[in-house]
Amino acid sequence: MVNVKTYHLPATPLIPNSPQPLLHYPGLLANETSDTILTKAYDLFDSNAWELQWIFRYGPTQPSHYHSHTHECMAVLTGSGVIRFGVADTGSDDADHEEGGVTVSASAGDVFVIPAGVAHKTHEVEPITSFELISPGTGHGIPGADPRKQLQEVKLEGFTMLGAYPRGSKGWDFAERIAPGVEMKESWDVEKPERDPVLGVAEEGLCGTWK
Repeated sequence: MVNVKTYHLPATPLIPNSPQPLLHYPGLLANETSDTILTKAYDLFDSNAWELQWIFRYGPTQPSHYHSHTHECMAVLTGSGVIRFGVADTGSDDADHEEGGVTVSASAGDVFVIPAGVAHKTHEVEPITSFELISPGTGHGIPGADPRKQLQEVKLEGFTMLGAYPRGSKGWDFAERIAPGVEMKESWDVEKPERDPVLGVAEEGLCGTWK
């Protein structure tokens, strides 16, 4: 039985969030080693029509942000950290943020399915390293005829996560707060994917929990 945690995050003055719940699958890929977790995740996403587009090694912190026009799946490959969901930053310190949201500890093997519009910020990572894109390309897809083979050559060090998006979806942006004149409904109306990135059509995943 898959362990599924759901978090309902209402809109804030600065963040649209989503009517759909954030999904967290703790340790779903934890049985994999650092040598196998990446290809296992790639194969799962690919079989469910989600495209792996990037692998980042995270530094001590990053700005809180959301994606306006696409849902996102993040999987932790190595290391541990804290991810805060649902609120915007209001200052330069990690403690400066809107009221509300939820803070989740994340470790290797954890998978998150993040609806369009839901803010997220990674910080308090272990081990501490510098922030860097470590997959080939620019972070919006793995170039070349054989992405899987290219990913096998990526060296995983520090706190690393991958990001995947429904195949054919609009490219991801990096919005730190809702822009003037933009309706929150733009994120809320992003089409529901036909399959969960790791659970497929199982009711425990987004197919059964997203309306």
